Amino acid sequence: MGTSYAHKTMQRTLKYSISYVGTGLHTGAKTIMTIKPAEENSGIVFVRKDVHETDNRVPARWYNVTDTTMSTTLSNKDDISVGTVEHLMAALLGCGVDNAIIELDGPEVPIMDGSAMPFVSVIEKTGTVDQSVSRKAIWIHRPTEVRHGDKYAILMPSDLPRITVEINFPNSAIGSQTHSMALINEAFRNDICRARTFGFKSELKQLKHQGLAKGGTLNNAILVDGDRIVNQEGLRYENEFVRHKVLDAMGDLALAGVPIIGHFYAYKPGHQLNNALIKQLMQIPDGWSYVPIDDINTLLGSKVSKKIYSNRSSRMKTA
Repeated sequence: MGTSYAHKTMQRTLKYSISYVGTGLHTGAKTIMTIKPAEENSGIVFVRKDVHETDNRVPARWYNVTDTTMSTTLSNKDDISVGTVEHLMAALLGCGVDNAIIELDGPEVPIMDGSAMPFVSVIEKTGTVDQSVSRKAIWIHRPTEVRHGDKYAILMPSDLPRITVEINFPNSAIGSQTHSMALINEAFRNDICRARTFGFKSELKQLKHQGLAKGGTLNNAILVDGDRIVNQEGLRYENEFVRHKVLDAMGDLALAGVPIIGHFYAYKPGHQLNNALIKQLMQIPDGWSYVPIDDINTLLGSKVSKKIYSNRSSRMKTA
């Protein structure tokens, strides 16, 4: 059994600062973004460098989610917001980055190629460093579920961090797809981070009327027109659509602030459903524990197999 990103016992940050230049998917605005190393226990914090008269810091946490229309938007108490954070958050989680300051000169994270790969590749080249404080994780003890109509999402106990997503669209270009993966070894990098966001040609006019998708192009999204894929290069994976939903779920779950050791299972999920599940989880404190990962590894035999077993310990303190 391979190791997962959740088995890294010490907090991590970047070795050096890294910068990106790109366009916001929904605003269409050119954005310069710099990710900087940060101190232990500081978490991921966005900083709006174009804001000077009020608090420009926006912590990347689930309780700061203020909009889930087509993407995830975070806002602070002064209504300063950062949009489309989910792909970057998935990249940071997948690369094991716990602490970072993300400076932007605009209101939206650049979409890059519509996946998390541009973020992951530069983070890997830059490298990360262990810090002096132990990492913690949310350890799921019993199932937590939310439903919106026929859509649902569940977090349940699991021996490893795992994500399973099912989607079902009426057109044959997508149809019904399922993808399930344990977040171990290079699974995120090899199987998920290259999956691009997607949209439908029939919805473009309405989205732009709503002020959305202003920066969308065939270079940063898959465009579906009826039963065909418009992009000449086709798909990166046969089931790229559902893999991107896995990517989105990772990014939204990363807003818990620490890795989640459990099985996320969702049918037709979206950003609203993902955030609702975290909110529901936080309202059921006896359903999970906030635990040092080193304690979990020691208690559950990681020295033998690096696998997290699902037995419980009375030493775990409920957060």
